[in-house]
Amino acid sequence: MKSVILCADDYALNESVSHGIVALAEAGRLSATSVMTLSPRWAMDAAVLAPWRGRIDVGLHLDWTSEFALAAGHGAPLGALMRRSCWPGLAPAQVRAEVQRQLDRFEQHWGAPPDHVDGHQHVQQFPGIRQAVVDILAQRYPTGPRPYLRISRPVAWQGGLKGRVIAGMGASALQRLARSRGLAAAPFLSGIDDFQSDVAGYAQSMSHWLAEAPEACLIMCHPAQAAEPGDEIGPARLREWSYLSSPAFAVALQQAQVQLARGQILFAPTP
Repeated sequence: MKSVILCADDYALNESVSHGIVALAEAGRLSATSVMTLSPRWAMDAAVLAPWRGRIDVGLHLDWTSEFALAAGHGAPLGALMRRSCWPGLAPAQVRAEVQRQLDRFEQHWGAPPDHVDGHQHVQQFPGIRQAVVDILAQRYPTGPRPYLRISRPVAWQGGLKGRVIAGMGASALQRLARSRGLAAAPFLSGIDDFQSDVAGYAQSMSHWLAEAPEACLIMCHPAQAAEPGDEIGPARLREWSYLSSPAFAVALQQAQVQLARGQILFAPTP
């Protein structure tokens, strides 16, 4: 058996996402989730997630591009943020303040540090953000258990051009920075999807992702129990939840000889 992290992104985005993720955790179909702490739901949804403390990884989904980030004043559409982060660059003091603010919001309602840190649309590894993230995590959590980082480096060139762009925004640079500060990292990412397939298509993709995943790979998913109005990938979220909650997914795990595991256990320092 190989151990793989299956992480449901966007917890607290809306009610259907949060309830869908909790239902999958109850069924043993997830080993991690990432929280959008800028959402006004986070305080309420933290209590719903509390029974799963220590049973799945609960981390910070660092946010610069959602409607919550835009409303907070620091956000920007993805394309604009990508361009701005490369040139002329993001203001370091403002970036550091925002990373600290989102960590503060996480701890305020969770009562503990995040198990991991990643980013909505992979912003954790963008130029101008990655250095702040690594420095702050190393300073804020000098001793363990410390959050591990998601390195958004696609497995086997998954995701085509989208996957190459994701990696090109700083996967190797973030990994080097994390290593230099003694931070653990999930080195490979899978689950990159165009959100266009039906349930059968998603099932086929998941079978490939499970088969190709190296040990300690992180597979991301975006499930929800319903497609809520205004969520542009809402129908895809529902399809993902339908498959991940089905007996077919349990069979796929067995066939691929995969067990779902927490990164906090996989990346724990060796005594």
